[in-house]
Amino acid sequence: MGNALRFLYGRCCNPSADSDSHGHHGVTAENVGVSALAHDLYNFEISSQVPQGLSKHVVSSKKAQANWYKKLSDAWRETKPPPKTPEEASRLVIQTLKRHQKADVEGLLAFYGLPLPHALVELTAGAPPSHSQGLKFELHTLPVDAKAVADGDTITVYVSIMDPRESSNVPKEVQVAAVQRSKARAQKNYDRADQLHKQIIDSGYRVIPVQNDEVLARKYRIRLRGIDAPEGKMPYGQKAKEELTKIVEGKCLRVLVFDVDRYGRVVGDIYCNGIFVQESMLKKGLAWHYKAYDQRSELDKWEKEARAKRVGLWATSNPEMPWEWRKDRREGR
Repeated sequence: MGNALRFLYGRCCNPSADSDSHGHHGVTAENVGVSALAHDLYNFEISSQVPQGLSKHVVSSKKAQANWYKKLSDAWRETKPPPKTPEEASRLVIQTLKRHQKADVEGLLAFYGLPLPHALVELTAGAPPSHSQGLKFELHTLPVDAKAVADGDTITVYVSIMDPRESSNVPKEVQVAAVQRSKARAQKNYDRADQLHKQIIDSGYRVIPVQNDEVLARKYRIRLRGIDAPEGKMPYGQKAKEELTKIVEGKCLRVLVFDVDRYGRVVGDIYCNGIFVQESMLKKGLAWHYKAYDQRSELDKWEKEARAKRVGLWATSNPEMPWEWRKDRREGR
């Protein structure tokens, strides 16, 4: 089996004896369908057998099914990195089996609980959207922690001081504290090391473990430019936060910074693996185009597409605008 399949199966898929009681392949959680597919491709490479029960969901013969799994196994092995999300796995299946019957492709996706073609959001790869005038600077972050996502439009990120833009701006007291903390840890004086780290954190920096090393990094709070997601207590507020977390967790981000808002957050466009994050949030119906602060036509178009498809918050008849919701609470209504 290819390393990509073995890695994903080992990390994500832990079949239990009673998995069949949880639907097709025990798919009860979002990423379990990806793991189940990886597991079945692994088994196919060993045994040349397709999973039992698949024939109930597709129209073609077992011989045809074996042909699919051979193609999918090859495609999965060649994909680097391998699919990790349901959307990525679904796209791989659709692309690999694009010449096969629609009923078979959709039946296979349903078998694993993966998104059907009509549920996938197509995103634009490549250059940033228009109206980049006013760009102040660019950030390249360390991998994002899931806890750093405050809601559907705000993320806390860290940028290594080894970044050329940061290296010349580190306060002297932070540099000294970082060196002293390292010495304290080497001497196993962890109380002193913790005190020094608190000083570093209070100055807007943090020492972050990265693989087998530690990196001194500067903290930035990012407000996604041009969108306004539902607040946490609003309908779809938690869903928006979960979606943004799914997009950025564990990833290094590219942030184009245009402004700083009244709360000290930098306002910017965020890119993750070449995908424009605001586009994804708008197309999935988990944010509004914040027209009061951003007039870009692309954002308006993406919101209208989501409205027309009635996805996300647009599935409700009259969703409340988050800026109006905040105003009502400020004024005690």
